[in-house]
Amino acid sequence: MTDTTPPGATDTTHPADAAAADGAAGADASAGRSATRATIHDVAAAAGVSRQTVTRAMNGMYGISAATKERVLAAASALHYRPSRFGRGLVTGGDRQLGLVVNDLRNPYSPELAAAVLGLAAARGWNVMLADVGLAGDSDRAVQALGAQTDVVIGYLGIRAPEWIERLGTVPVVELDPAGEVLRGAVRIDPAPAVEDLADHLTATGVRHPVIVDASHTGRPSSRGLLVIDALRRRGHRPEIAIAEASTSEHGAAMAARALERFPAVDAVLAFNDVMALGVLAACRRAGVDVPGRVRVVGVDGLAVGTLVAPTLTTLAVDLGAVAREALDLALGMLAGELPRSGTSVQRTVRHRLLVRESA
Repeated sequence: MTDTTPPGATDTTHPADAAAADGAAGADASAGRSATRATIHDVAAAAGVSRQTVTRAMNGMYGISAATKERVLAAASALHYRPSRFGRGLVTGGDRQLGLVVNDLRNPYSPELAAAVLGLAAARGWNVMLADVGLAGDSDRAVQALGAQTDVVIGYLGIRAPEWIERLGTVPVVELDPAGEVLRGAVRIDPAPAVEDLADHLTATGVRHPVIVDASHTGRPSSRGLLVIDALRRRGHRPEIAIAEASTSEHGAAMAARALERFPAVDAVLAFNDVMALGVLAACRRAGVDVPGRVRVVGVDGLAVGTLVAPTLTTLAVDLGAVAREALDLALGMLAGELPRSGTSVQRTVRHRLLVRESA
């Protein structure tokens, strides 16, 4: 094997250098993935250099020529080799990085989730890098950047989860509230028990003509909306359904105004989330409709902003601290090789709970 380190350059490597290049292979071996992953030795052989030279090239260190660095990086790219960020941190002094994917920071749900993740991550010595795929001009690039700059990734990936997980490469991923059944690491957020409690509560308080203000880009009821429809129908209600194309307060207000006009007997509006419910409250206020005297209003998420309006918002609340804790535990366990990358052992569930306030 020929090493092209230039004359006068000392080709010695601190033990941590080897960790930078080999750390990921060790982590993946414990997760059962090393059989298909290129190693530092593969890159060295392909580029015709030593392992230490690969370490220098991958970490931007001095002591090798530009041509050698270019050849090593080309070989690494061709082999889809990615050194461990944990090991690279040992070399460069960098911190451990967790990637968080959210889909719209304008929705207060995302900042509240981010705050929960940041707090827990900081307590464990991790930094957090955030990607908003809803607002990013190039969401693919934003996700791929996380794969190159973080050790683990958690967050909302939606219908593009398979594609984005592929872009993240070997980084352990924990998906939040995945669509449909998946085997990969995930924290599900289950509203079903709380929906049943809500249906009982509305029935007991005399609601007879509920309207569901749902949100779905398909024009069909969302999975959450279907749960509410089913729970109400089993209790003898025939809810009307209004479906918005986005889950914003503006869409909530527009749907509510339309519902109040079309269905004069409406006595409850159940919104897809708290943000839409705030729009419903605004529409009722503008129409001179008393809440909860004439119409009861309910949201979903349990956001802090729901306590700042009058009347305070009844909601199906989710403990975002619990969501963050479960996701972080899974991600770090997968990174350490203590947990597999898929299967029932890396599936967690956090359930909503009915939080009765003034609006219903």
